[in-house]
Amino acid sequence: MLMSIEHLSKTYAVKPVLDDVSFAIEERDKIALVGINGTGKTTLLRLLNDQETSDSGTIIRKKDLRIAMLEQEPKLNDAATILEEVMASAGQSAVYEAKRILTRLGMRDLEQRCQTLSGGQKKRVALAKVLLSPSDLLILDEPTNHLDTQMITWLEQYLKRMSSALLMVTHDRYFMERICNRMMELSQGKLYLYEANYSTYIEEKEKRLALQRAQEEKRQRLLKKELEWVRAGVQARSTKSRSRLERFEALNAVNYEEVNEAIDLSFGSARLGKKTIECERIAKRYGERTLFSDFSYVFGRHDRIGIIGENGCGKTTLLRVLAKELSPDEGTITYGETIRIAYFHQGHEEMDPQQRVIDYIQQQRDSFALEGRTLNAASMLERFLFPRSVQYTPIRFLSGGEKRRLYLLKVLMEEPNVLLLDEPTNDLDITTLAILEDYLDSFSGIIVTVSHDRYFLDRICDSLWIFEQGVIRTCIGGYSANMELLRTEEPSPVSRPAVRSQSLPKMSSKEKQELSGMEERIETLEAEIARLDAKMGEASDFRELDALAKQREAIMTQMEETMERWMELSERKAAIDAMIRHA
Repeated sequence: MLMSIEHLSKTYAVKPVLDDVSFAIEERDKIALVGINGTGKTTLLRLLNDQETSDSGTIIRKKDLRIAMLEQEPKLNDAATILEEVMASAGQSAVYEAKRILTRLGMRDLEQRCQTLSGGQKKRVALAKVLLSPSDLLILDEPTNHLDTQMITWLEQYLKRMSSALLMVTHDRYFMERICNRMMELSQGKLYLYEANYSTYIEEKEKRLALQRAQEEKRQRLLKKELEWVRAGVQARSTKSRSRLERFEALNAVNYEEVNEAIDLSFGSARLGKKTIECERIAKRYGERTLFSDFSYVFGRHDRIGIIGENGCGKTTLLRVLAKELSPDEGTITYGETIRIAYFHQGHEEMDPQQRVIDYIQQQRDSFALEGRTLNAASMLERFLFPRSVQYTPIRFLSGGEKRRLYLLKVLMEEPNVLLLDEPTNDLDITTLAILEDYLDSFSGIIVTVSHDRYFLDRICDSLWIFEQGVIRTCIGGYSANMELLRTEEPSPVSRPAVRSQSLPKMSSKEKQELSGMEERIETLEAEIARLDAKMGEASDFRELDALAKQREAIMTQMEETMERWMELSERKAAIDAMIRHA
């Protein structure tokens, strides 16, 4: 056992975020922590890492336990280069591995100073630093934020093969499904444990809630019966009567609160006319670099488009051009008279930390007409899980996810008929995401979204725009349906997307045989690397140490090539299976 947590409690102001929480973390556990934004997930992670203190309870850690933690907003040494910052927590023998991981995470110029990095780049550098830190327990707070889909796939495989225990907060449902063997849910201060991956957790949670509702209905029936007896005027003279009164008081003292995680996303949208948005041969450059060029597209009235590509390729720039925040360098964009655009930016807009929650919404609109009724700002906030007790508190007391949800409410109150969403899943909890996806299903307008969330792309999008070296092309379907196409097709300029007619691909018998033996091959290489590491630790002669280092580097090269091939074949098999299911 790495860590035992017993009767842990923590309160902020008058809000209990942890109430008598107990659990344990074992070696090789892969745990996901989920819950509505603001329930205390990050607080629990910080308590485990000894960055905060609890009000009561104990945390017993294994002797010499090594913990490496990735925070939501990591702090780096601004004066250090990227490589220096990462190597600060790793041994010098890990230089090759550091360069490999940083390259995988899209960091090319390793001599760049940390002070010049964007927020997303800092998160990726911090992730590399944590992965290289010797640890028994890895704690990750939203590790997939600011990663593109290829980086997420690589990280997924890395964490699956990692021997350390893992505890993470993430909204990426495919990520949890494929990595985790345990789920922990925080709800109203209580912690619920599930020996399950994500999909099984969803089933078990519904069973738990159904059982709680049934128990409460039984309690209410019994309470009603006992209340009739009390009102009959029975005196507590006998031992039997006193005992029954005590049972009644105990029943009446039970505090049952229905878990309300249902955000009401009932919003109107402006009427969308026949003429929508027409892009004609538009282009945008950044210095001498062309982000995209010669791009033409006529939007359909119910388009659901996902945009994917490497970080920095121009996805957000394209959204900003469509939102009229930037002008194209070439070409024209024509908008229909009825077009009303709402742009949900990455992160959340700049908020005044001293401003009250309700004032932030009232700046947008003080009242909202919905389904024949007029709702004020306070009512709209309640529908978004901001109770009256929270509405008059300053924004600085909200969690990052709660700020994101507040910003989403403000955007949707604009009643748009064109939604431009830039990484909408970042920092939103899974419950909010599921409700948002249901809302987008019924949205009577155009949706264009930049997202790295593979589940979200599969759930929402009916076509993809893929950025590749300054060229944008389209594919029909979501992410899973296009994994194979993304790897095999040559990029070509897009106009209106057309359905491709093609036979389903198959894996050859040679590829199947190669894939079946790869895990054993990887284990053998890992064992050899561990053996060389042990010998290097014992070696005292420089020549012997140099020879061992060269052997290790050669095996690491084999390991990387084998891992890449394994990932390629695994993804190919998954894509083919998905295409067969969709056929």
